[in-house]
Amino acid sequence: MEAAEGKSRLDIIRLEGLDCADCAAKLEKRIQMIPGVEKVQVNFGASKMNVTHAVSVSEIVNVISKMGYTGSFEGAVTTQPVALWKAKQYAFSTIMAGFFLLLAIVMEYTGVSDLLTHSMYALCIIMGGALPARSGLLMLYNAHELDMNVLMAVAVIGAVAIGEYQEGAVVVLLFSLGNSLQSSAMDKTRNSIRALMSLTPDKALVRRMGLEIVLPVAKIQVGDIFIVRPGERIPMDGQVLAGSSSVDQSAITGESIPVVKQAGDEVYAGTINERGSLEVEVTRLAQDNTMARIIHLVEEAQGQRAPAQQFIDRFAKYYTPAVILIAFLVAVIPSLLFKEPFDKWLYQALALLLVACPCALLISTPVSIVSAIGGAARKGVLIKGGIHLEQAGSLSVIAFDKTGTLTKGKPELTDLIALTGDDYELLSIAAAIESRSEHPLGEAILQYAKKRDITIPSVTGFEAILGLGAQGEVNGKIYYIGNIRFFAELNISLSLAQMLENLQNEGKTAMLIGNDEQIMGVIAVADIIRENSQSAIEKLRRSGIKKVVMLTGDNEATAHAIARKTGVDDFTAGLLPEDKVNAVKDLLARYDKVAMVGDGVNDAPAMAIATVGIAMGAAGTGAALETADITLMSDDLSKLAYTIKLSRQTLRVMKQNIIFSLLIKGLILLLVIPGWLTLWLAVIADMGTSLLVTLNGMRLIRVSDQQD
Repeated sequence: MEAAEGKSRLDIIRLEGLDCADCAAKLEKRIQMIPGVEKVQVNFGASKMNVTHAVSVSEIVNVISKMGYTGSFEGAVTTQPVALWKAKQYAFSTIMAGFFLLLAIVMEYTGVSDLLTHSMYALCIIMGGALPARSGLLMLYNAHELDMNVLMAVAVIGAVAIGEYQEGAVVVLLFSLGNSLQSSAMDKTRNSIRALMSLTPDKALVRRMGLEIVLPVAKIQVGDIFIVRPGERIPMDGQVLAGSSSVDQSAITGESIPVVKQAGDEVYAGTINERGSLEVEVTRLAQDNTMARIIHLVEEAQGQRAPAQQFIDRFAKYYTPAVILIAFLVAVIPSLLFKEPFDKWLYQALALLLVACPCALLISTPVSIVSAIGGAARKGVLIKGGIHLEQAGSLSVIAFDKTGTLTKGKPELTDLIALTGDDYELLSIAAAIESRSEHPLGEAILQYAKKRDITIPSVTGFEAILGLGAQGEVNGKIYYIGNIRFFAELNISLSLAQMLENLQNEGKTAMLIGNDEQIMGVIAVADIIRENSQSAIEKLRRSGIKKVVMLTGDNEATAHAIARKTGVDDFTAGLLPEDKVNAVKDLLARYDKVAMVGDGVNDAPAMAIATVGIAMGAAGTGAALETADITLMSDDLSKLAYTIKLSRQTLRVMKQNIIFSLLIKGLILLLVIPGWLTLWLAVIADMGTSLLVTLNGMRLIRVSDQQD
């Protein structure tokens, strides 16, 4: 793929061999230097690069190769297996270096000639040091940057120059072993992405022109019909046309309980059809499906630098040159001023170069961010960057939209009160009239009647009266359904004021049903709260949230009823979208850190102004995925407490990693003062610290979404 001359485009380039946070930052700077490259972001966590450019992709890939890595153009979100020899090259070089070192030690202690022994040490150094030395030299030549690999090479060459062959070989072996272990550890953090990629089948059974054929998903078009048998993964996003089954959606939404799917319901690629057979019409192409969008968003999020990481990157820019200057002074000053042996302090300076390299410090934050965001995605929570992950842990107030967030967003019949006759007659008449209506409250009555298997009689003479209700002829008689004003205008006697007031105070909308002679009954409909809204709010309070508020455009009575049932601390009713923005601004002024939870579309302005915007129930909803900083893929509000818990644990781990890496290096560097620092100890300190902070960060993948 080539960019048209003079026209910018955004491309994604897969990277292989990039296992160092410092190297990722320097590669990013080098690519930025290419004329025609406008913007570049190296995503260390996902091993890829986003480049906005007006040059050929081949030119960018060529520079990547010169830096010692492998780059390949990626058009869609796909997974590309790495060649075994490339994936295991550090492991292979470590094994070979270890073999030659062991052989050299045996030769040395059995009296073999120094020439042969030193040759084995040299082979150890070459086998273990070739890869990092090449990487460091390419970085120095192409990006004019010093990294850990260059410092290692200088230290080993210096050790050989002063006759410390064995120590030079041990340094190389330990360094290569550390790289191998660190590469393996970082590869595990990327498995959160690879696991998502592997969930979607690459083929599907499609029905075309009366024939059933197996096709690659890349060749399936919108409108095609595919068949999913029991136990199979669903290959594409689509809408069920026929059949019913329970579907395990945990890969998308994090829900532990399978969801029943029937005709008209939406299904997502990567989910598992458990029981019945389904016929599904494709609604999105493979590259546009929900799973592909999730993978893309997670990869983007893992590549964004958190504030703590940005600080460390700036710190390392000045830290490395300062270390080189200090090492030079350590080598020179004792000899010039105190007549100390030059080779002794040169050795100390070389060791100092190794131990002072900020490798562990640089990797301390990105490995934590990558692990946390990847782990959250597998539990149905998408966090769109390190900055949002950090901010979620500092929230003090959470504001909720009501409709579709605290409530289900779809009216349901809650009360059926027959004043004459029985419930069956009342419901059948109401459903008959509402079968011709398009009002959402009428739809709630109709759906309830269908669930109860009520026989719905035919209706004639249907008429909707705007703002009042509707009427129709059922079984040869005229019936009315509507609000209290409707029946007042019909001059039908009313004595239900207290009942209607009680229903309204509960947040319900009451509809009267009657004929020309009397009121036959009352039906109440309400947007009922989600089953876990109250428990989710309690979990938020236990997690340290100081205040939970509800912002709604609904009326005062309904808002008050929902607030009482859910247990929010405060609410404001009758709000337009701009009013919600002002309400969030007011909360920000009083409490500093505020999240807004909404549906990702109607509440977008308020979500944008909040510290963190959170969309819930966003599975399959492109607008919600794009709008919010954090999206909850299912309707499970309890994931909010998990997100805050994960954020705070991530902050703790990052602080632990930073403090640990600085403390260990500081203690080891103190050994320079008495002249006790050795090259092998320096390497153990540096690579050991890097590995430990990596493993500590990886713990975030396993943070539980259950409340403690």
